[in-house]
Amino acid sequence: CSRASKRHRSSIFSGFRALGLYSNHLPHVVRFHKKHREFYIVTAVGQCFHTYNVKKLGIVAVSNALPADIACLAADRMLVYAAHGKVVSAFAKNTQVVHTYEGHQADVHLLLPFGDHLISVDKENVVIVWDVESEDTYLRISFDNASFEVRAVMHPSTYLNKILFGSSQGSLQLWNIKSNKLLYMFPGWASAVTVLQQTPGVDVVGVGLASGQIIIHNIKFNETLMKFQQDWGPITALSFRTDGHPIMAAGSPVGHIGLWDLEEKKLVGQMRDAHTTAIAGLTFLHAEPLLITNGADNAIRVWIFDVAGGEGRLLRFRMGHSAPPNKIQHYNQSGQHILSAGQDGTLQSFSVVHERFNKSLGHGSLNKKKAKKKSVIHDTAKLPPITTFASESARQSDWDGIVACHQGFLVATTWNYQKSSMGAHKLEPERFNKNRALNAVDVTSCGNFAVIALSSGHIDVYNMQSGLHRGQYGKDRAHSGPVRGVAVDALNQLTVSAGADKLVKIWKFTSKELLHTDNLPASPASTLLHRDSGMLALALDDFTISIFDMETKRTVRRFSGQRGTFSPDGRWLHLVDCFLVDAAAVSISFSPTGNFLASSHVDTLGIYLWSNNALCSLVSLRPLPADYEPTVVMLPGTCPIKDDEEVEKVGAESLEMSEYMSPAQLEKQLITLSLLPDSRWKNLLQLDIIKKRNKPQEPPKVPKAAPFFIPTIPGLIPHYSPFSFPSLSQSKVVNLGVLAQKSRFYLQLEDALDSNLYEDPVGLLKEMGPSAIDSELRVLAPDMGGDIRVMQSFLKMISTMLLLKRDFDLAQAYLALFLKLHLRIIADHPSLMEEAERVQELLEETWTSTQTLLNQSMCLLSYIKSALL
Repeated sequence: CSRASKRHRSSIFSGFRALGLYSNHLPHVVRFHKKHREFYIVTAVGQCFHTYNVKKLGIVAVSNALPADIACLAADRMLVYAAHGKVVSAFAKNTQVVHTYEGHQADVHLLLPFGDHLISVDKENVVIVWDVESEDTYLRISFDNASFEVRAVMHPSTYLNKILFGSSQGSLQLWNIKSNKLLYMFPGWASAVTVLQQTPGVDVVGVGLASGQIIIHNIKFNETLMKFQQDWGPITALSFRTDGHPIMAAGSPVGHIGLWDLEEKKLVGQMRDAHTTAIAGLTFLHAEPLLITNGADNAIRVWIFDVAGGEGRLLRFRMGHSAPPNKIQHYNQSGQHILSAGQDGTLQSFSVVHERFNKSLGHGSLNKKKAKKKSVIHDTAKLPPITTFASESARQSDWDGIVACHQGFLVATTWNYQKSSMGAHKLEPERFNKNRALNAVDVTSCGNFAVIALSSGHIDVYNMQSGLHRGQYGKDRAHSGPVRGVAVDALNQLTVSAGADKLVKIWKFTSKELLHTDNLPASPASTLLHRDSGMLALALDDFTISIFDMETKRTVRRFSGQRGTFSPDGRWLHLVDCFLVDAAAVSISFSPTGNFLASSHVDTLGIYLWSNNALCSLVSLRPLPADYEPTVVMLPGTCPIKDDEEVEKVGAESLEMSEYMSPAQLEKQLITLSLLPDSRWKNLLQLDIIKKRNKPQEPPKVPKAAPFFIPTIPGLIPHYSPFSFPSLSQSKVVNLGVLAQKSRFYLQLEDALDSNLYEDPVGLLKEMGPSAIDSELRVLAPDMGGDIRVMQSFLKMISTMLLLKRDFDLAQAYLALFLKLHLRIIADHPSLMEEAERVQELLEETWTSTQTLLNQSMCLLSYIKSALL
């Protein structure tokens, strides 16, 4: 418990979702919904699986995360089965686990739904047949690894209770799982079986081998009908068309798909580079000319066979990075699109709104025309991965708005977001051979210029429209070492650069003149300029962050920590909160709208969104304690950590922040106003005008049959008055003694003359409305039944409020009404005059101090507005 109490979760950010994750190395599963009359695709992504409709490839559901990565997927009409470790889970409605099957002693790697049963195979060659509903073991079969290592399993159509197993030794075995008998053993073809697939014909199965052979075999007569040989390595997947065309598709480890005609027994087409990695799964939809493929390159593709020649045409796809991203950055001010440059060499845009707005800008190439002819994979002039880039959407409809630097490459490339392609210019200085590299880049806020920094210390300016060189900073070079960061301010007035020579330099953007140089305690690793505030953040090699103010040209803050990103308002940079993830962050970007923080991580393909809780709830930004130890927060879309209940309870208590209750007065020296609405005191001097204006033109009419109401005492807070039935003998003559009764406020003022405690009468006035306050102050006069001593007590009450400096606005309003009503009486009585003079002295003293503070504040604001810093 003591250790758990020191561990905390993030108070500002919580995991929202992952972008750009579609598929991994596991084959997909196709399901058909009879009610919807629609096909669905299920793909595994880490610890959960996604469900897409084939019609638009729109995501339908994301399953709840499992404790470990999914190792195998299968599905039947009602459930989706996922194996993770030694456990198999069954999901209903694509999201919730409804059954769990435990009993394997090794990791499960094969699954096959079989009617009311589920067949699972683990890596120790144990086959278990489960009853789906009861979760009981129906049958257990153990195979010898040396003689028969199960690598594939299938159910031959129309074969009741029969299961066909394929082995790494090449042989096949047909079992009756109801009687637990081996019916037949096929010797095989001297190569490991990788795939078993039912053909459209009864008794005939397709067998894919590790040698690249495809065997079409009749298991009823143990007869091989035909053989095919693919030269691309082992067969990874098989599928057969069922729409009237005798075509078989076979996948390979290099991403090619072979199309074979089963009638003519020949190769009729090749779909080369269908994926950049091995074909994990391929499926022809029943009675439709559509082929679905997926691979470890994080892509799902739907191909349609509607053209002559036999090869499929890409109909629709969902694709993310096939290698981890190097840098991510929000594009434009909407915060709805995130640009991502991956180690696969592509530049892609991911939408936080919907996946249909995702798009790929392609792979960089020195010759776009040749790249189109040869394809990206065979393009000899393709560029290395993008290491950093800058974007500006101001002129995106006129010319390119993105500039990118490539790994170990001197040429900077431009990209067009609207055209979703590489741009027209390649920005390359003529002063070098190709033995330098680009380190940093920035695009001006107007979108007209690009500033590019090199490892040689040079900084060049280019025109984005023409691609022409428009000058350089410094006579020879800007820095004596590599430039680690460069940025231009919001008005194109100043350019700031930071180099490995531990210098920050500020230049005039147009004249390229050096204005200021500042020394850093260590070499910078990267920089980030918040244009709205003019604050430059520098991440230094000594693991500190410095904040440099471009207006005052000096370092204003230093933080110890890691690299960070500015929040959109420029107020947050680092360590107002801390949370830990199990994979190091490579790049982060704060949404311009402030609603999401996006991050990319080592060895992960996705972009992860963290929602900003400060936008919709109260978040404490109090300093973190010295023994602060954050807990590991799982990346969005993966399994949340399951702590013990005690840890969760302690963590919740430590994070729970009691709601701040403001005291009645912060400091005794401060003037404090009341929290009452203006309508309760602001119109006290205009009550006569208001009553005259609201006077009814006709007298009120008595209703014929008035309903019964319990009488109440008038006021803002109604109180029921004591009711008693009048006796018949009661006189109807008005009792004048009733009129002489004193109110509660009057009595409290009398008591305060002796006790000098005025909290009760002030509190009573706060509960009254303007009319009631006016009536209470009128009856204080002697001619209304009041007393001079009570009037003196009222002035003392005002003096007390001014001395305490509380309810200052109410004291002014009550005093103004009192003087309006009783000014002549005060002038005629020396005791009241003496008390009024004391009130006047307190007022002047309070106003003098207040006026001094206001003048100081106004002077400072005027200086800040007009002074030239």
